[in-house]
Parts: sequence; C-alpha cells; structure tokens
Amino acid sequence: MDLMELSAPCHFGTEAVLKKEIYDLGYDIKKVEDGRITFLGDAEAICRGNMFLRTTERVLVNVGSFRATTFEELFQGIKALEWENYIPSDGKFLVTKATSIKSKLFSPSDIQSIVKKAMVERLKDVYQVNWFEETGSSYPIRIFLLKDEVTVTIDTTGTSLHKRGYRLLTSKAPITETLAAALIQLTPWRKDRVLVDPFCGSGTIAIEAALMAANIAPGINRQFLAESWENLIDKSLWEDVREEANDLVDLNIQTDIQGYDIDSDVIKIARENARMAGVLDLIHFQQRAVKDLHHPKKYGFIITNPPYGERIEEKENLPIIYGDLGARFAELDSWSAYIITSYEGTEACMGRKADKNRKIYNGMLKTYFYQYLGPKPPRRKKS
Repeated sequence: MDLMELSAPCHFGTEAVLKKEIYDLGYDIKKVEDGRITFLGDAEAICRGNMFLRTTERVLVNVGSFRATTFEELFQGIKALEWENYIPSDGKFLVTKATSIKSKLFSPSDIQSIVKKAMVERLKDVYQVNWFEETGSSYPIRIFLLKDEVTVTIDTTGTSLHKRGYRLLTSKAPITETLAAALIQLTPWRKDRVLVDPFCGSGTIAIEAALMAANIAPGINRQFLAESWENLIDKSLWEDVREEANDLVDLNIQTDIQGYDIDSDVIKIARENARMAGVLDLIHFQQRAVKDLHHPKKYGFIITNPPYGERIEEKENLPIIYGDLGARFAELDSWSAYIITSYEGTEACMGRKADKNRKIYNGMLKTYFYQYLGPKPPRRKKS
C-alpha cells in the first residue's frame, strides 16, 4: 500500500498532544480539526499508529471525501470510490458508524443503509458476483458528515485503543486511558519527577504515567483488527513493530508515582490493573484520604480526576473534598497541580485562580483542566 491519508480521532481539547505524538513517530500532518488529526503514512504507519499512539481512540484509513446533500448524491459518491483497492471479494464490510453534524443528511440508519448498497453495487461490478458471502476479514466502515461534506473511512483498530488490555476492573466514574495519557502529556511532568494522584480510582493516571516512564507502548499487550488484512498489510510489518515496541521497554528505572484513594477496595482494583499493565513495581498505591496528602520532596506534580458530583448525593460533599485538596496543595511547597473536573467551584475551593485552564470533553461531558503551575526545579550542575 502506498502513502495514504490516515486519521486519528481524540478527545476534544487534546488535539495538540496527538499532533505531537504523530510528529514524533515521523509522520506528516495534513489537517488538524476538532477531535481529529489527519496525517500521511503507509502500511507500516497503520501498525505503528495503533501500537504507539497513546491519545487516539483508533487509526482510520481515509478512503475518500465528497459533498452530498441528497441520498442520491451520497449513493453515487460512495459508488465512485475504489473500494476494490481495500476490500477483497470475501471481505466483510459493515457500516458500523455514521455521524452527521450540521448536514442535510442526518439519519444514521439511512446513511448506513445507502452506503452499504452503494458499496455492494460497486464491488458486484468489479468482482463479477451477485452475492457476497463475507466470510473473510472485517473492514468496518465509518462515515462522517460535517456541513454536507462526507468523509469515508475504514477502521484499522477494532476495539478502541483506550482499551489497552490492563483495566479489567474499574471504579465508578473512571477516566479513559487515552484521556489520562493526554492529560499527563499536557503537563511538564517527566519520569524523574514525583507524581501523585490523590483520587486514583482504578489507577489509570498513575498507570499511564508508569507506562510512559518505562517506555511501554500502549498497544503492546493487545491485538488490532487490521492484523488480518493480509491483502493490505504484510504480517511481517506487525511482527517488526511488536519487536520495536518490546526493544524500547525499560523497567530498570526509578520512579516516584503514587496513587491514593479513600476506598481500600478501589486500591485493590488499582493494584491489580497495574499488575496487568506490568508496572506494579513502579507505582505506590495506598489507602489515604485527600486531607492526609503530603510529601517530603519538592517540585512534585498532582495530576488527578476528582469526583465531579454528577450524582446529587455526592454534590454536597464537593466543597469539602476540593477544599481539602486546596489546603493540602497550599502546603506542598513548589508543587504543581493539574485537575480535570466539571465542578464549577474548583478555583474557589483551591483558594486561587488557576494559572491556565483548558476545556476538554470527557465523552459528552464538558470539563476543565485546571493548571496550577509551580516553579521549575533548579538546573542540575554538570559534573
């Protein structure tokens, strides 16, 4: 497969992080949109994107785009695309998702039906058959309509990339692995600095930090849908990328990553998840209330996803919880704090206005990433 357009969706507000990740992998960015980065890459880029990108939900192949304001225009636009370059005669092709925003065509089920019919008509002519048994590999189609512009993609990932394979157990209101990784990368934290999550829940932020510290690729312990696409991607490419990922792992590092939670059962869940991720030895989990937060070292980081109070019975406790966090943070000389929450009283409870604030959508929920910036540590003297 030659150079092609690939796209990677992400949480709204984290596009800059994903853009840097793609650049760091060595690929050119074509377009940056809200919640999506389009870049150029070959078959190996599909493998490496799935394996190494920490902040995208999936890697998609862009088959084509066109304008459509009627179902006839949609049908003809889909039929004109060269599907035979991607889907073999025995391939399964199901339109798994259709999204429409500010477009005249807005019914997902109707869009999916028209797209499937158009694809069948095209491939019937190409393969000279009247019926597709679809017994081969899957090629899930995703369609996006924005202001009547249709973007047609094939999903290479399968199960979303936020499912790394380590989080078999969750606490209530967990943060996704991809969002946790993005939040960490929005801070200046590095593996030689202290990191504490005082509301660690199932441990996702601490685990993602440990994976970064040990240079463990987020996709190292899972499979991807496109691994069965032997017509497009040679199996040796997947083997090479897995070997690359394994060669980069470095568990011989010293870290100070800590996760606290007031619930002892939740701490057990966090420890088990960290064990599944292979980083249990890099994280210290402890049952501890936020009011007991303290640390002897300077220049540390709090990165956390505290309760939002989405349930009415929890909301009345938020001023106390956030107030305790603010009081403890004030005593941590030279530390920085990064808090994602939808709770509007955060800054008042913290006792000061955040130095920076970024709007991020956690699913459909609008949240803010409050950033309290501490001083930089002094530069170490060269020996």
